[in-house]
Amino acid sequence: MVLNLFKALADPTRLRLVAILSRGEFTVRELTRILSMGQSRVSRHLKILLDADVVTLKRQGTWSYYRLNRDNSLFLGIFESLGDASSFPPESGQDLVAVSDCLEERRRRSLEFFDRHARQWDDLARQLLPTPDYLTELVGLVPDVGPVLEVGVGTGGLIEILRRRGLRVIGVDHSPAMLAEAGHFLRAEDDAGIELRLGEMGHLPVGDGAVGAVVLNMVLHHAPDPLAVLEESGRALRPGGAIIVADLKKHGHEWVRDRLADQWLGFEESELNDWLDRAGFSSPRFVPVVAKEGHQSVLLLKAVRKLSNLKNSFAGKGESE
Repeated sequence: MVLNLFKALADPTRLRLVAILSRGEFTVRELTRILSMGQSRVSRHLKILLDADVVTLKRQGTWSYYRLNRDNSLFLGIFESLGDASSFPPESGQDLVAVSDCLEERRRRSLEFFDRHARQWDDLARQLLPTPDYLTELVGLVPDVGPVLEVGVGTGGLIEILRRRGLRVIGVDHSPAMLAEAGHFLRAEDDAGIELRLGEMGHLPVGDGAVGAVVLNMVLHHAPDPLAVLEESGRALRPGGAIIVADLKKHGHEWVRDRLADQWLGFEESELNDWLDRAGFSSPRFVPVVAKEGHQSVLLLKAVRKLSNLKNSFAGKGESE
């Protein structure tokens, strides 16, 4: 095992792949673009890293995402000892620029979709991928603290329910068209106690520790980098604040990538739990909402921001944009 590990890392291209995958999870197609190499060459290097347990494979339908194996303690110790970017091949600098471009492309596709379909979004999501009614349970997980930050407000339905509880709510969305729809709906209802802001879920327009709770309702599966979103949510939360998430349980409906602009085909508790831990959260509580036939099951979760929310060494080597 030790020999295989050192052999796997004793190659500049594979070290470049390690540096890239420390920033997120990527498909072979994305990695070939980032490295500007042929697919067969990249796949060969990934196979060596996979055999050495340096990387693992996460399957999402017919797509496969490569990520670093953080359960390999020997590799983890070696990686952490490498220190800054100077320990990696000189091409790693340009690779990380390409990583940012890749994540930006994911973000841009999502933005264009939601700007185009803002007015039809509620009906579109309800008809194409219906879910069981979970809003009452979701709202019940939100503590009576303020302000509450809802990330990805959509057309404003949930933010209005939260306001009725007497909470001050800040709503953020990256789509101007979606914010316009939400604003129109909320003005019709009474928008007192609500503030809408344009912003990215990976760069929230609030200060450090500014809110008591963050709510992510059916937005994480649209995120270019879910871990970065959870980390950013932790930054916005005061110590002891809560994050509340509702999202799709892992499924195999690949058509949602085109029809609903989904980046991820839902999630499993294990990967969400891993991301929460790495993002500085503790005491996660999962509430599965099982769907009837023809509907998609949902996962609800609540976790608490640790008093010390320091990022791990992987994230410390540079955040994904």
